[in-house]
Amino acid sequence: MTPIMTPVREAAVAGQFYPGSPDALEKTVKELIGMGPAAPAMGVVVPHAGYMYSGRVAGEVYGSVELPQTFVIVGPNHTGLGPAASIMTEGLWRLPGGDASIDQKLAETILDSSRYLEADDRAHHFEHSIEVQLPFLQHMVGDVHFVPIALMSTSVDVCRDIGLAVAKAVQAAGPVLVVASSDMTHYESQEQAREKDTLAIERLLALDPEGLLGTVMDRNISMCGVAPATVMLFACKEMGATQARLVRYETSGDVTGDYSQVVGYAGVIVS
Repeated sequence: MTPIMTPVREAAVAGQFYPGSPDALEKTVKELIGMGPAAPAMGVVVPHAGYMYSGRVAGEVYGSVELPQTFVIVGPNHTGLGPAASIMTEGLWRLPGGDASIDQKLAETILDSSRYLEADDRAHHFEHSIEVQLPFLQHMVGDVHFVPIALMSTSVDVCRDIGLAVAKAVQAAGPVLVVASSDMTHYESQEQAREKDTLAIERLLALDPEGLLGTVMDRNISMCGVAPATVMLFACKEMGATQARLVRYETSGDVTGDYSQVVGYAGVIVS
């Protein structure tokens, strides 16, 4: 009998967005993780730029929540590969710090409950928005199980459908944290980025998925992960979320000192 081979997705941005060696990666993540009191959470918004730019925001979020060992990570599809709404349902993601396993049962439950998601690996082969979250989670909890979802669509109907599918599956499986991977405004001045990002953050804190999507579209806010964040809000509201808080907001200018064209990074916790 021919053995069944487990699909392995090799790291795409190790050595670029984050250190490529296990020791250097562990040291970097440890320095970035916030050490505040950890509180229960249903969902989070975290950025996905290179760790030198957005790692402090992501680390403070992950250090502020009680982390399970299973995660649904929803990120934007930057590459344009695969369907508009892609879920990977099996396999391992191989990272410098070790392998992270896809929770096949949870992934298939989400897929079966959605009208729009398609099981497809292509969207995930070179996409960084989900990959960069995993070293933080591995550092915090060790053996990570997750479901990766990559989105190109920004339709309210698609986001609601996927959010409700995630909520249904998570409520049956639990405990699971829903992670929305998103940067905020891209390549505008510090002043413009803060002004625009404040509008989007206000909708996040109001637990208003339709309002978030509408605000980003109407005000031309280049928030690349607005669809993942909208999915997360729909899921968390369905699971009974009642509040959200902003953990940290920074821009790339706070790191580089160049405030003429920045990228914004927000960390939000929903509970």
